[in-house]
This record gives sequence, C-alpha cells and structure tokens, in this order.
Amino acid sequence: MSWDHNDMPGTFAVPPMPTAPPRAPADALRAVAVALLNLSGLGLGYALTRRWGLMAVCWVATAALLLVALPADPDGVPGAAVVLYLVLLGLAGVHGAFLGLRTRLVWPPRAWLAIVLGVVLLAVPAGGVALYGNARDRATEAMLMDRLERADKLVRASGQQSFTTAESDYRRALAAYRGLRSDHPGSKAADRVPGRLKTFYTTVGSPYAQKNYCDAIAPLKYLRTVPGTMGKKELGALSTWPDDRLATSLYECASQALGHGDADWTTHFGDLLSTFPRSAPAGKVEPAVSAEVDRAVKQVGGSDPCAAVEHLRSLGTQVTALPGEQAGLTAALGKDADRAATNADSGTYDCGVSQYKGGRFVEAVTTMNEFVKNNQHARNRARAQKIAIAAEIAQTVPAAGRRLPTTASGGSIAVTVKNDSPDDITVMYTGPVTGSFSLKACGSCTTYSLTSTVLAGFTPCHDSGKNYPQRTIRLPVGTTYFVHKSRTGTGKSPASDTAKLRPGYIYTECAYMTSLGY
Repeated sequence: MSWDHNDMPGTFAVPPMPTAPPRAPADALRAVAVALLNLSGLGLGYALTRRWGLMAVCWVATAALLLVALPADPDGVPGAAVVLYLVLLGLAGVHGAFLGLRTRLVWPPRAWLAIVLGVVLLAVPAGGVALYGNARDRATEAMLMDRLERADKLVRASGQQSFTTAESDYRRALAAYRGLRSDHPGSKAADRVPGRLKTFYTTVGSPYAQKNYCDAIAPLKYLRTVPGTMGKKELGALSTWPDDRLATSLYECASQALGHGDADWTTHFGDLLSTFPRSAPAGKVEPAVSAEVDRAVKQVGGSDPCAAVEHLRSLGTQVTALPGEQAGLTAALGKDADRAATNADSGTYDCGVSQYKGGRFVEAVTTMNEFVKNNQHARNRARAQKIAIAAEIAQTVPAAGRRLPTTASGGSIAVTVKNDSPDDITVMYTGPVTGSFSLKACGSCTTYSLTSTVLAGFTPCHDSGKNYPQRTIRLPVGTTYFVHKSRTGTGKSPASDTAKLRPGYIYTECAYMTSLGY
C-alpha cells in the first residue's frame, strides 16, 4: 500500500533550519564591551562573539609587535611598527563594536560585566607600555654606561702615550663626556662625568706631576681650551686647574733651555709674560735672565770666549724681544740686554786673541777689526789693531803668528821701505814690534816681467832717475816679518820678506810688482 501525502487532508510541511542564530536586538553596551575587549590586543571581543579567525589575527599582530620590540632597545620600537599596530587595534575595536551591537556574547551574561572586564584588560597594554618603558630606560642606562666606560678606557690608554700621539683620543673622550652631560643630563652616566673630568685633567696634565715641565706645556695649554667646549660652570674649579701649573712649566722649561743655549726659552718666557704677567713664575723671569748674562760674561774669560761672545749677542737680541710690559719688567730687561750687548762688544777682543792663538788668522783679522770699530775707547783697542796686522801677515807667513803682538814700538835699527810699483801699497810688519803704513804708487814705475826678476843683476829700487815713494821706520833687533800688498791697481798677491835685523846695519825693503803679482 502506498500513500500520497499530497492527497491526504490536513497535512503540513516542516521549514528548513536557519544557517546562523538569529540576530540579537541592538545593544550599545554590548558593542562597547566587544570593542574594549578587542582593544586589549588579545582579540577577546572576537572570542566572545565566536570570531576565532579574527582573534587569531589579533594574536599574530601582538606577537609580531613583541618580536620587534623585545628585547628592549634604547632606540625603542620602530615608529612604523607602532603606527601599524595601533591602526590594527583601532580597526579591531571599531569592527568589534559593529559585531557586538547585534551579536550575543558567549560569556558573560551581562554586557556591563563584559565592559568591566574590557576596562580591566586595558591595563594589559598599558602595563606593557610601562614595563617596556622601564626596560628601555635600563637599556639606555646600560648603553650610556658603556659609552662612559669606553671614554674612560680612551683616557687611561692615552695616559700611557705622549700628548702629541694621544691628543685626538683625548678629544674623543672629552666629546663623549660632553655628550653625556648635554644629551642625557639625568642619567647615571652623566652624574658620574664630573668625577671622570677630574681624572681626565690629572691624566692629561700628568707630565707636570712627573716634573717633565717641557712635556707638560702642550697638554696644559690644551686643558685651558676645555672650558670653551664644556663650559666653566660645568667644570667648576677645574676651569682654572691648569693655570698655575702651566705658568710654572713655562718658567721651568725656559730656565732649562736658557742654561743650555736653546732658543726655545724666549718662546716660553714670552708666553709666560704675556699669559700670566702677574704670576709668581713671571716675577722670576728677569732674575733668571740677569743670572744668565752674568754667567755668559764670566765665560768670556774662559776656554771658549768666542762662544761666550756669540751667546751674549744672542742674549742681547732675545732679551730685547721679550714682552715685559704687562709684567712691569721692560726697564729691567732692557738693562740686561744692554749689559749683554756691551760685554759682547768688549769680549770680542778675547775672542780675537783666542782665534789668533789657535792659528785662525782670517777669523782673527775680522774679529779684531770689528772690535776696533765698535770700541773706540777700549783700553785694548791699540793692541787689537796690532793683532789684526799680525794676523793678516800670518796668513801669508805663518811663522809670524807664533807670538802674540805687543803694543811696543820703535827700535835702534833703521829700515827704509821703498815702493817700486805702479800701485799704492800697504806695508805691514810684525816681530818685536808691529805696525803698518801706506806708500803712494811710483808714477814712473812699471810691472817687471817674471823672467827679468831671475836674471843676474836684477836690482829693483836702484834707478837713480826715479823718485821712489819711501818711508824709514826704526825696529828692534830680531826677526821681523814684512808683507806688502796693493791697495789700488792690478797687484793681487801680497809679497813677503823675513828680515833678521842686527845692530850696525842699515836695511832697505823694496816693493815691486811682477806680472804675477808682488
């Protein structure tokens, strides 16, 4: 038997099941609750509305942010990542509010409880931000302390080197200290900088503590420039720390150089008098200079008078150049300079004597002529003239320079010197007495050929028809050395003669010129 239900009276049809629960009536509190729960970053609003995929997206976004942010770095989270995450949170909150408006929650049964839970869970990102800030601060402090330690290591290592080598590292360390104080004023590292600056100053200025005064000058000068970059207020008492030390170093270094003839002393004394004119070391400059002039004056009578004279001349020039105005030392230094110059002039005589005795006749001539020129009233002037003559003779006849000339004059033997040449001549002689004189040219005389002078019967100065310029001098018994040379004309080479004078004789010297000279 079969039935056709369409033909049966009173039959009915069952409608199909709905694909989703019916939408709940709109509830603003529920919408707020879902939005707040999503803003926690955990997607809990989606979980309570059964949107598991969207919840997973929130978890993935939060995990990605944590991967980027941790571990905490002084530079913080990249700005783009923060902006992107906030945009996602905002979208999740808006979308959650839209869903929660007409979607029942799995739990809790009351919307206001969900709102309370959402508000409480907002503490999670807020607390995370606070914790991250603390972690970032700790990372920043660690970075700053590391920067401080690196600067300290630079200072320690530089202290083992010369300042010239280490200066660039000192500057780098100082820049690091300055950056900590100016860029991170509240940090622990910045609070430790004042103590580090004390170490910095003592390390840079360590040559002074070791009494290496010359080596201390450059680093102490550098330290005086530090207030220009760090500021006097920041440095406090350190800003003037190098001053007394530099003044002392300039004085001590210059004093050492002054005693050894090193020209650097003028630079250091000049810096001292200009930079610290009223300091105690500046007050010791003039006494030190005066003592050095006294020492050089005493050395004129020593084994090397020429060096002493040269030293005195240098002292006179160098002392004159010292800037003594601000220190009130101009007059005193001027007297020291004058005394050095005066003693240098008078000491020239001792220098010339030393040169003569040492056989340096060319130098002796120059020195003695200078002495005669510059010391018109000196008691040794007459003898200096004699020594200059003898030294010039000794250049041609070295034996003439065996004894130092005296100021003796005259004698019992007449010696007549005639000029049989067309040139004016100077006649010089030395021996028991020393002197010189000039003879005019012989107007009717000519130059002899060298051949004629070697022929038998050659007798210059014997032509009765000529009026030879002549002069008679009186000399003592003994050996006298003669040299005559041209003052004008063509004669180039001086001629010489050695005469052994004995009593009872009359001597004649004749000067004539050959084609090769006298």
